[in-house]
Amino acid sequence: MEPVAGDAMLEQWRYVHNVIVPPAAMSVDEARERAGRYRLENAYAGDELVGCSTVRPPAGADAVATVIARVLPAYRRRGFGTALYRNGLAYARSLGAGVVETCVLAVNEDGLRFAEKQGFVEVDRYVLDGGNDLWIDLRLVDAGS
Repeated sequence: MEPVAGDAMLEQWRYVHNVIVPPAAMSVDEARERAGRYRLENAYAGDELVGCSTVRPPAGADAVATVIARVLPAYRRRGFGTALYRNGLAYARSLGAGVVETCVLAVNEDGLRFAEKQGFVEVDRYVLDGGNDLWIDLRLVDAGS
């Protein structure tokens, strides 16, 4: 796993993001803006891009951080998601996260199963303004994970 640095890595991060969540596909400028606010990382198996992650730093009175791990379908069930998630969780905690959340596109059944396996429980379902896709917010309930 490597923090995103430079345009080539940002484009790789954007590629994985857009494959996993096409309803929220980002332009290069949107990805750059996101990189200015959040920690973005890419995951590799050797030289092969396998996934990416986003950590939104803690905010609010409860110090809520968001950790999102994304793995390309061809690389799932090999431990990459777990490694991305644990790395993101450790980073969020190093920033003082009191609560950790994630969000998953509802049709991403693999992502929902993964989040639940890590100890997340559903807290909200919604459709973004102007959208049609259902999103699910989940909160980590096992503080030891």
